[in-house]
Amino acid sequence: MNILVINAGSSSLKYQLIRMEDESILCKGVCERIGIDGKYSYKAMNGYKVEKEADLFTHKDAFDVILHEMVQGEGHVIDSVNEIAAIGHRVTHGGDKFSHSVLVDEATIDAIANMRDISPLHNPPQAATIRACRTVFGEALPMAAVFDTAFHATMPPKAYTFAIPYKYYEEHGVRRYGFHGTSHRYVSGRMAELLGEMPHRLITCHLGNGSSLAAIKDGKVVDTSMGFTPLDGIIMGTRCGSIDPSIVSYIANLENLHERGMNRLLNNESGLLGVSGVSSDFRDVLEEAENGNERAQLAADMLEYQLVKLIGSYAAALGGVDAILFTGGIGENAMGLREQVMDDGTGVCYRVPEFDLEVSAQDENPYKTMEYNQLALQLFQMGFFREDMADQALRCLELMEFKNKDQLTAAILQGKQQAAMAQTAEGAASGGGMAVKQTAMERMRQQTHEAVRPR
Repeated sequence: MNILVINAGSSSLKYQLIRMEDESILCKGVCERIGIDGKYSYKAMNGYKVEKEADLFTHKDAFDVILHEMVQGEGHVIDSVNEIAAIGHRVTHGGDKFSHSVLVDEATIDAIANMRDISPLHNPPQAATIRACRTVFGEALPMAAVFDTAFHATMPPKAYTFAIPYKYYEEHGVRRYGFHGTSHRYVSGRMAELLGEMPHRLITCHLGNGSSLAAIKDGKVVDTSMGFTPLDGIIMGTRCGSIDPSIVSYIANLENLHERGMNRLLNNESGLLGVSGVSSDFRDVLEEAENGNERAQLAADMLEYQLVKLIGSYAAALGGVDAILFTGGIGENAMGLREQVMDDGTGVCYRVPEFDLEVSAQDENPYKTMEYNQLALQLFQMGFFREDMADQALRCLELMEFKNKDQLTAAILQGKQQAAMAQTAEGAASGGGMAVKQTAMERMRQQTHEAVRPR
């Protein structure tokens, strides 16, 4: 069975065709600059690649191109559209109406489009995309809509209600919705698979160009950092995150900016980019900070500080925390940031093991032949480089029940032998700020991983 997955924006369309029997990607690509000049990429599992400019005046034109490449192109991967069993669409905003994924019909499309007031940049083009998809692929083909906001629908009113006149919620739906729900749902479920059960109190941190945190109790979201829009929360690549609302009117008057100009400033010119003056990419910011750029260092420090502050507040709201999970481009790869967040949170009310859920799926996983493979690799990739960190891992293991517990304990004890090497790296980084430590710890990551690899 093949499933086509669509992630559409106002002028772009990303897609993947997935064979569900083994979850392999048959083809994938992106259509860009739709409605402007248009170009697309297509990559098939057989190695065929193509990148072309094309007349993509509408999303329907984009679907026509995709269908041609998949079925008739030189790198085609299916012989007929009938080999596609269903299509899944990512939709940004489900509002109060959609608390779970739904099958698409005309009423669903209308409801998505009618949320234009609360999601003007995303929902209207996504509704148009679904209609275009039905035109190209046929209305008989089942389609599902998956909403970014749905996973957060379990938040209680005390968490999602803003302290403004209540009529704006009743009449216009102004409330906290939260986003990145598909990510928070997936990684929390993945952690439950690795541990054998869902942690009672879990904090998930999706950190990328857009970032959000979620406080999850027994698998249900009780709070999340993004709000009415994805602008709210912690500092992001180009988004400001939470600020004093009065700043908006102050800068608008200062710069003679209207709504569109302020939206651009807060969504596209702020965040890491606005503070550092360097880049919206955290890797670039860290590199500049290491080279002595004070504003880049400030941007990196702000991200780390806001993470600690928000994780601490969520731990308090949850009555403690049993696990903290990092995902997204920054969450998965910025090991020094994760380490600093966990260090600075010590004594606040948390100190728990961190799990990198993506690592276990990689082919180079050295533990893939062992029954304890996934949990073991997560513990090592966290970087239990210091003696106290290894000791805490061992204490966590005492509370867990799973196969091959003794072998994993022995492996962590072996990892403690790397403590001196790690302490040297940390000592070299002291006084240089978080960015220098990030670089040192990244160098240590592969060395330590190799040192504990079973031979």
